[in-house]
Amino acid sequence: MTERIEGVSFVSSGTPEADRAADLLRQRYGDNGFDQATIVVALGGDGLMLQTLHRKMGRNVPVYGMNFGSVGFLMNEFSADGLAARLAAAKPTHIYPLEMNVRLADGSEHRALALNEVSLFRMTYQAVKVEILVDGQPRLEELICDGVLLATPAGSTAYNLSAHGPILPIDSPLLALTPISPFRPRRWRGAILNNRAVVTFRTREAEKRPVSAVADNVEFQRVIEVTVRENRSQKVTLLFDPGTGLDERVLSEQFRY
Repeated sequence: MTERIEGVSFVSSGTPEADRAADLLRQRYGDNGFDQATIVVALGGDGLMLQTLHRKMGRNVPVYGMNFGSVGFLMNEFSADGLAARLAAAKPTHIYPLEMNVRLADGSEHRALALNEVSLFRMTYQAVKVEILVDGQPRLEELICDGVLLATPAGSTAYNLSAHGPILPIDSPLLALTPISPFRPRRWRGAILNNRAVVTFRTREAEKRPVSAVADNVEFQRVIEVTVRENRSQKVTLLFDPGTGLDERVLSEQFRY
């Protein structure tokens, strides 16, 4: 039985299971094509969801995920039946990305967006040395560490949580600044910042201690300075089944042990 859904498009992570589900759903509900879609259904894991959101960023096209991955924190459960009703009842969650501007050792400058976090990492066996400024004011003169990250509320349950950073409510106007394996100051565990804050990372001894900067899956190597701020003009929208929204998932994550 076919039940066409106007404006829908399906994307798959490429696994055999996800591809079979995508073929089934296209036969049943049709497919308007990704570029013309007014709603996208992503079949895969959280990685596919992030990729799809990046591709539709700023275009006001919501994405509804169905899980064929390992974790599926950003996904709904898969079912081929009643998709039109599920999409109609789905609740939106809006996420605003971080904008990363980097200056490299060769003098070039680059920009990238991150929905989860912007991270700085050591490129060699030596720890990095980083100065941290917030709104142009030095806050930490020298952090010696494996790395440091700035996470959105949506990303606070991802790598930020693994690095022992705080979980932020999904609708909170906050960002999490979290060190990765800090050596000095050893007891510094990071900071919770207002989402209007502009955070600047300045690397020290960059030739001896090279640093890479990553915005989700976009990486730049041998960075000298990285500036990060929230970009309110590039909103993305995730859709969740009622009672399973990202706010509930983030809250539940705080009570896991």
